[in-house]
Amino acid sequence: MSNDAAGRHTRFIVLLAALVALGPLSIDGYLPGLPDLAGDLRASAAATQLTITACLAGLAIGQLIAGPLSDTYGRRRPLLAGLALYTIASALCAVAPDVRTLIGLRLVQGIGGAFGIVIANAMVRDRTSGTRTARLFSALTLITGLAPVFAPVLGGQLLRVTAWPGIFVSLAVLGAVMLAASAAGLPETRSSASRQPLPAVVGQLLSDRVFTGYVLANGLVFAAMFAYISGSPFVLQEIHGLSPQQYSAVFAVNAAGLIAAAQISGRLVARAGARVLLLAGLLGATAGGTTVLGAVLTRAPLPVLLIGLFVLVSSVGLVMPNATAQALADHGEHAGSAAALLGFSQFMIGGALAPLAGAGGATDALPMGIIVAVLPALALLTLGVLTRSPGERTAGRLAKDLPGTGDRAGTSIADEPASSESGERLANRVIPRSA
Repeated sequence: MSNDAAGRHTRFIVLLAALVALGPLSIDGYLPGLPDLAGDLRASAAATQLTITACLAGLAIGQLIAGPLSDTYGRRRPLLAGLALYTIASALCAVAPDVRTLIGLRLVQGIGGAFGIVIANAMVRDRTSGTRTARLFSALTLITGLAPVFAPVLGGQLLRVTAWPGIFVSLAVLGAVMLAASAAGLPETRSSASRQPLPAVVGQLLSDRVFTGYVLANGLVFAAMFAYISGSPFVLQEIHGLSPQQYSAVFAVNAAGLIAAAQISGRLVARAGARVLLLAGLLGATAGGTTVLGAVLTRAPLPVLLIGLFVLVSSVGLVMPNATAQALADHGEHAGSAAALLGFSQFMIGGALAPLAGAGGATDALPMGIIVAVLPALALLTLGVLTRSPGERTAGRLAKDLPGTGDRAGTSIADEPASSESGERLANRVIPRSA
């Protein structure tokens, strides 16, 4: 790869990573300012919490809007429109006169931010295939893991020099910078765009049980991590007596495990294959969740619980990039819509099931233990049942993956020719599936 090509490739990945980070930054960046926000807007704690829920809902709904639009009109125009919407909504959040207005604006902000997440994933699928796709998704998972950890820290530092509206001004500036950078530095990656009714596209995707299997497996494991995020503050601080600083340290260690697993996945995927690493991640998540449940039931010492949580969260770093790569592998023609359904399922399944982890309140860890044990096991079962493909489908996938055929013809990065990978993809994606 020439220096010029390597530079373009690096800028491309950095821009995509920044787009993916917009969502977590929008959710977590202003958390340190919530108490002051509630006081300034004379809002209850429950109403203030709804500003978080609204952003999550926007991120879920926005993905369903962004994906089909990017399949129909290309990637650039919907992306730039979404970033413009995000920038305007973020700026208006800073001057919201009351909490109801802020809730509505946070919904719009989430919708705008969702365009970056979906289209970044679709662009990866447009430009790469096979193990290269899984490797790039591993890099994006690194950002997904880092952003929620550092966003509150950055927000806290901003509050040293400004009030909570300043955080939204900073997000608006970031959105404007991303809008300008994307307009100048991101090429159109969709080679052709055709109109097709959204119900037809969604029906086509959901009728593919292999795609559905990867989507559900990914969503269920993501929901287990959501359950950990929502339940662990009470379990670790109220039941086990950790201080906020100790809890933050535990959270950071677990996030580091997720990041390390994502990086290991990126290094091993060419050798082991995306499906093998996905199965390893699901087995690890199941083992970690089962350990957590066992520690709760037997009242085991705290280190046993912490080990289980670490294994559970770290395994997500193997599951997310490889499930995403496998889900999008056969749907290059509708990569935006496929990425939208994948992301929507994460937020919807996680949002629906994660609150159950708090059913025991601050005194009972059993609900969280059950959720984090059952969901990864259910994901493993779902993957095994739905992605066991018949022989004729496997033959079709082989034909599609041959150089110059199928919907991938002519769409590989010039410095990463797909032809060098056809045999590798055959081994990585077909043989493990039939095992």
